[in-house]
Amino acid sequence: MNTWKAVAAIAAAVWPGLVLACGGHGSAQTLIVSTEWLAAHLKDPNVVVLAVGSQADYDEGHIPGSVYVNYQEVAPKGTNGLSAELPPMPRLAELFGKMGVSTGSRVIVYRLNDTLTQAARVVVTLDAMGMGQSTSLLDGSMREWKGEGRTVSKEAPAVKPGTLEPCPQTDVIADLNFVSKNLKSADVRIVDARAPEFYQGTSSRPGLVPGHIAGATNVYFNSLFDGAGKLLPMPKLQAQFIAAGVKPGDVVVSYCFIGQQASALYVVSRYLGYDTRLYDGSWEEWTRHPGLPTAKAGQ
Repeated sequence: MNTWKAVAAIAAAVWPGLVLACGGHGSAQTLIVSTEWLAAHLKDPNVVVLAVGSQADYDEGHIPGSVYVNYQEVAPKGTNGLSAELPPMPRLAELFGKMGVSTGSRVIVYRLNDTLTQAARVVVTLDAMGMGQSTSLLDGSMREWKGEGRTVSKEAPAVKPGTLEPCPQTDVIADLNFVSKNLKSADVRIVDARAPEFYQGTSSRPGLVPGHIAGATNVYFNSLFDGAGKLLPMPKLQAQFIAAGVKPGDVVVSYCFIGQQASALYVVSRYLGYDTRLYDGSWEEWTRHPGLPTAKAGQ
């Protein structure tokens, strides 16, 4: 019997309304969960909670039963020299399997501190593996969990290794060729997730030239969350995308410096229902090719 079909039947009984299948992506109903939801489902069968941040923060106190994610293994430096690239699927299956993730797990990713973009990158990675429909990002961080007086643990759980069969998705990661071919496509919108000063080219990171991909628009990832790190109401999110020229039915391609900040934009874009890609090489890769078009504010 197909493993995905078997676990889908179990998941449907445990989480009514959750559509679990190999492949597909999260939606407004599944991509974001509240601390209230997690507290109520923390001991549910097949729930795996992943903590993203520093080891020190994890050791200081984490959500009970949650497993620490070594982010550098999930988003390592690529063989092409780029700062953070998606590892091969067999390697990812091994990594997440060691964290207790199995085919059919309901995975909740949360941040221990101010690590929103890293947590979002973990969500995108699981989406690329075919786990998008059963993976969620916690709305808020460990700070909110503690502030609500919820139980905190310093004990690392004994993890039972999972058995994970990736179902690789071809519509999550965009490469340089896809982006360059779609710069002028009417139904593809390239969106820069960086702060406006980096998009405009008035500031730059050491080692990177200023500016943005020519034709790209800008939605700063941090403007999509409130001061507590919680997602803004959907109408306010949608308004920012519309202001950036994103139309219903558009394919959104998010990018940033190295593909990390763009992961937060990717998650929100999928949450809003857009067909979305993450340009993993991002500005770091784009600017390695002098012939590719770039622009600054006013150009």
